Amino acid sequence: MALLLPALLYAQTNAQYRMYVSQYKDLAIEQMLKYRIPASITLAQGILESRGGLSDLALKGNNHFGIKCHDWTGPTMHHDDDAAGECFRVYSNARQSYEDHSRFLTGRPRYKSLFSLDVKDYKGWARGLKQCGYATSPIYAESLIKLIETYNLHQYDYATSYDRFMADKATENRPAGSGLPLHPIYIYNKNYYLVARQGDTFKSIGKEVNISYRKLAKRNERNKKDRLAEGDIIYLKKKQTKALKEFKGRPHVVKAGESLYLISQMYGIRLKSLYEMNHLGPDDQVRVGDRLRVR
Repeated sequence: MALLLPALLYAQTNAQYRMYVSQYKDLAIEQMLKYRIPASITLAQGILESRGGLSDLALKGNNHFGIKCHDWTGPTMHHDDDAAGECFRVYSNARQSYEDHSRFLTGRPRYKSLFSLDVKDYKGWARGLKQCGYATSPIYAESLIKLIETYNLHQYDYATSYDRFMADKATENRPAGSGLPLHPIYIYNKNYYLVARQGDTFKSIGKEVNISYRKLAKRNERNKKDRLAEGDIIYLKKKQTKALKEFKGRPHVVKAGESLYLISQMYGIRLKSLYEMNHLGPDDQVRVGDRLRVR
């Protein structure tokens, strides 16, 4: 057990960091195109400073970069850092934190030399941040570089566009101080989805993703008052009429416990389309072993 625990903790950290990258990479690219700060550097700093979005500062204050209260007139919180009870900035959402981080770097003379570096020179930026006094840790630059290379963050420094929906998602309605982790957003069949947790409702999810809960229920072909079960797939946009191209000529074989609705959610297609492709009606049932067209 003692040998397995470190490996398990590493796997959990690895998964959390990858989830963080998936959630915020488009916001980091947006900031890069606007301010010329490498997306890899922004993401690595966000991961390091917020522990992949799980730090108290990130959860309670939407502060992803550990920026303190100097010259700040907005809301604040206190947290132990280099000293006990230090004052940190509090933001309404992650996008404000990312925007303030960019302005923090571009608006202070001591970071001016960084902007003479190529935006793709992540090593130069990492070492420059340390030299300019961004952090007190003697291994700060090496930590950033390791994160960038481990999670292949350098690829985002070459981006010329980004997914606006995912960038806008960072303006989520999570009140500062709630301490609630956000739902990771995934992409499948030209749509975005999240996985419901215990206690979720269409209202609570709708509030988080800034979509009317009525629209959210309709897009998932559910009643707005339906109770959600842990593990339910919730799509954020209207579902497609067909499954991905890779399923052409590959029917779905019904397994125990599967319903037509569950299968439609699995492939990200509308239930009505599943009926039509298989010449079925709303009252028809499927049995284990039945083969269904999904495209």
